[in-house]
Amino acid sequence: MLSIRSPQQLGQALRAARKQLGLTQPQLALTAGVGVRFIVDLEAGKPTLRLENVLRVIDALGGEIQLAGLSVTADDVEDAARDS
Repeated sequence: MLSIRSPQQLGQALRAARKQLGLTQPQLALTAGVGVRFIVDLEAGKPTLRLENVLRVIDALGGEIQLAGLSVTADDVEDAARDS
């Protein structure tokens, strides 16, 4: 598992994953349903991108986000979702 602590680190990791899969930025954008400019900005570490689209790109690359170090359980998350 990779530890990501900044937008720049996320961008570098996603660029490496894209290249490992042999995808171009336009191919990844098409697969994820985002624009090429979004991929460029994401890989450059732009900190103000829409989380929904970041998650689409991660999913298109076959990845997922896991939170480590937080003292919450799946039940806590379900309770919070019901409260909102």
